[in-house]
Amino acid sequence: MLLPPIPAFGLAACRSHTLTCQPAAATMTTTPATPDPIAATRKWNERAVIGLNLCPFAKAVYVKDQVRLVLSDASTPEALLEQLAEELVLLRDTPAEQIDTTLIVHPDVLTDFLDYNDFLDNADAAVDALDLQGVLQVASFHPDYQFAGAALDDVANFTNRSPFPTLHLLREDSVERAVAAFPDPDVIVERNIQTLERLGSDGWQRVLNGAEH
Repeated sequence: MLLPPIPAFGLAACRSHTLTCQPAAATMTTTPATPDPIAATRKWNERAVIGLNLCPFAKAVYVKDQVRLVLSDASTPEALLEQLAEELVLLRDTPAEQIDTTLIVHPDVLTDFLDYNDFLDNADAAVDALDLQGVLQVASFHPDYQFAGAALDDVANFTNRSPFPTLHLLREDSVERAVAAFPDPDVIVERNIQTLERLGSDGWQRVLNGAEH
């Protein structure tokens, strides 16, 4: 089952506290470089999420350096679920002033959107098992994100399309405060769709590539 539409204010900016760094190549090569998931996620955040104001609440946590960006090396859903549980506990036990939200970027597992979508039930179950209902939630981003009832090429899907599969850990109270500060959250969704329709697929790519929009 594809995901139903959800408000786009679940997006957040990326600023790393601890990153998994890849070693530099010792010799030059003519093969194309493998995309850096951290750099790509940061670019998406800065140019699209914040740059297009898809989430009016994202910039504040970005500039305050309150977002933990984690590059997962998980290669199986089971390993990812274990890491998710660890990050949920860490977020629970860390003051929001230090880490308000966490993004787990997992490029090597759940690259198929339907598999990813099925995994979200396990993510919610992990929240329940840790007795974190009403405390934390897990939002979803994927390169092939598709809302229920939307065509695959519908530009509205771009609101939740990230460069790599990503799990977004949010504090419920932070979400509630953000929504309360905005007079009509539904306007955010409507405005985002209008922005994306104006851009189209080509315009979206130009934004990610750093072109003016």
